[in-house]
Amino acid sequence: MSKKTRKKSSKSASGRASSKTGAAKAKTAKRAAAKKSPKSVAGKAAKKVVSKRGAAKGATSKKTSAKTSKHSGTKTASARKSPAAKRPPVRKVTILNEGDSAPAFSLPRDGGQLVSLANYVGRKLVIFFYPRADTPGCTLEAVAFSRLADAFDSVQTAVLGVSADPVTAQESFRDKHDLTVPLVADETLGMLKAYGVWGEKSMYGKTFMGIVRTTVLVDGGGRVTRIWRNVRVDGHADEVLEAARIL
Repeated sequence: MSKKTRKKSSKSASGRASSKTGAAKAKTAKRAAAKKSPKSVAGKAAKKVVSKRGAAKGATSKKTSAKTSKHSGTKTASARKSPAAKRPPVRKVTILNEGDSAPAFSLPRDGGQLVSLANYVGRKLVIFFYPRADTPGCTLEAVAFSRLADAFDSVQTAVLGVSADPVTAQESFRDKHDLTVPLVADETLGMLKAYGVWGEKSMYGKTFMGIVRTTVLVDGGGRVTRIWRNVRVDGHADEVLEAARIL
């Protein structure tokens, strides 16, 4: 065999061997791809499922937040409305002015008799409203009017004291301090409110409803001619007497 022939045969043999090796490598690669492919497919499917679940959770959370915001908005609106609904009713206080007709009344006094505005037609009338029987300021005021009872009578003027105390308390008050002016019991507050002396007061930082110390002078025709509000007791009875004298 010649050298050229030998070289050709060796080359063809090596080419065959390399082609066989390439084919073997290709088969191995296909097998490896076949083995890996199920996992990759499963991974892709799993990723899709996870993404769908995430989207579903996101939609649910959005719905929940929307409901929560609506619910909280409703609560906020109701909370805004509730204070207005719970506001206390406005207390209407009657205001009596000078020149007005004196409101009629008929109430029990110490001793049990009834006294009314009609009893004083044709006479001047002084009505002093005091917060509570047998308290220091009220005692000084009632004693001062009792001391001047004859002087008031000399100018055709009657005097009445009025508070919300019961008749028994008025009688004890009278007996303890030898009072001579009639003391009227207005436990129902009807006269006190009609004359505008029942109102809001404050003491020691507390607010409450009670009698505002007030005196009213009524002429013989039943017309209010003078009103003293938030009375200071010292010298007050003498001032009222002077006003009755010149009326």
